[in-house]
Amino acid sequence: MRRGEPGRCFNATVTAARARLVVFAAGLVLAGATIATAQASTPHCDGFPQTPGQIGGVHFRASPLRHDVVYPALVGTRLTLEGLVVTTGCKPVPKARIDFWQADAQGHYDDTGFRLRSHQFTDAQGRYRLETIVPGPYPGRTPHVHVKVHAPGQPTLTTELYFPGASYNSRDPYFDRRLLVRLSEVKKRFVARFDFVLRLR
Repeated sequence: MRRGEPGRCFNATVTAARARLVVFAAGLVLAGATIATAQASTPHCDGFPQTPGQIGGVHFRASPLRHDVVYPALVGTRLTLEGLVVTTGCKPVPKARIDFWQADAQGHYDDTGFRLRSHQFTDAQGRYRLETIVPGPYPGRTPHVHVKVHAPGQPTLTTELYFPGASYNSRDPYFDRRLLVRLSEVKKRFVARFDFVLRLR
């Protein structure tokens, strides 16, 4: 299968369409951008290697187990991040631990507590879902979400996720378009999808 074709082993939760989305707090400018462009950048499990790894950042393994990191005083644009963890053979990976951490809308990390930090486990179909906000940029970095994916008995994948149309993407030395999420707006909420592909030993 060529890059850019829909994955045959799973169905996308959002359809390709034109969107006029502006996320000022995170420096994302997607006015008139096609969601299909972002979809083509997401790795597929059929015939492609593992999702690329990236730098780790400051990771706290003792983060809370939770699917929602939004708290009452949090300022930012709400975002649902969802997808699958699958093998290169398109099989779901259940009980994979996924750690998420990110900056807030102002580009600041909580390095002493667990705000915007969490972990969860994929379900029997390899699915995950996180309620969060769009992260903000900070000097030298475009908006991104840090992720660690650990399947039972396997090496840990450490990587980052990026947003299509972010104005800082071209200036970030770590930016990798293979790690772009598929972004859409559903019922006035932003939904980002990314399917992690693992090569199991």
